[in-house]
Amino acid sequence: MSTPGRQRDTSAGGPGVGAARQRIAARLVGRGRELELALAAVAAGRDLVLEGPPGTSKTTMLKAITEEWGIPLLFVEGNADLTPAKLVGHHNPARVLREDYSADNFVAGPLVEAMRAGGFLYMEEFNRAPEDTLNALLTAMADRAVEVPRVGLITARPSFRVVASMNPYDNVGTTRLSTSVSDRLNRVVVDYQDAAAEEGIVALRSGLADDLARRATPDAVAVTRATRTHPDVRQGSSVRGAIDLALVVHQLAALRGLSGPDDERYPETFYDAMTVALSGRVRLDEAAETTPERVLRQIWEDRFILNPAAAQPG
Repeated sequence: MSTPGRQRDTSAGGPGVGAARQRIAARLVGRGRELELALAAVAAGRDLVLEGPPGTSKTTMLKAITEEWGIPLLFVEGNADLTPAKLVGHHNPARVLREDYSADNFVAGPLVEAMRAGGFLYMEEFNRAPEDTLNALLTAMADRAVEVPRVGLITARPSFRVVASMNPYDNVGTTRLSTSVSDRLNRVVVDYQDAAAEEGIVALRSGLADDLARRATPDAVAVTRATRTHPDVRQGSSVRGAIDLALVVHQLAALRGLSGPDDERYPETFYDAMTVALSGRVRLDEAAETTPERVLRQIWEDRFILNPAAAQPG
């Protein structure tokens, strides 16, 4: 990480961008291509939208980039309550009553903070924010400056970027981005990683490496991935569910006194852990006449009964 207060060169073709990519990549599991594309966009001075489901390392990637460059990452959650005043800033009401409006009683919002500090403004659930709030970003993205009444013109430092994230799989409560907004954003699609990469993430984040983990980790990743393709599921679990599942399995196995991964009680213990770790993460299709527990039981049977039976000779 760079020394606080010192920002590295983030311009296109600037020295050290290639070396920075290697250092940033060392903090991630996989994501080489997506990191390269995102890094190229922000190093070129462009604003960016990362489009993909939750739990696909979007935030981790941005944290690694901003930590490498020694600049702040300011989070904003896009929702119906995010007004332009909350994004840009407002005048302190109590001080206004005493002193009238002035630059001194202006309370900067995350947009102004990011511009002044030269950081990344990271807005999650970008397409859930109201259109007038998104429009407040247009001047900042186009001119790298915003005019705040009674404060004046605020100009962004060179490393300021707007980075947004969107989940294309969930349309409930979302708004369609206007052409004016989408025309100012570069786009990188960040989808789920393959099974091997997700197993690596689970091993890294859980910190588990014993005999039980060597069986539970691939099992956890397999059933979690299966939630994403089940016909009754609108949106399945991210790899965060697999991490939690591996951890819960370990604790539940210890509570029940399982001797190890070959204990005959392991499959049913694993299912019980599935209901804890995954049932709240599974979003069913509105037309499906089932429950998360039934879906998980089907997935569990595929993994622990049907697949082993099919693999047996004869």
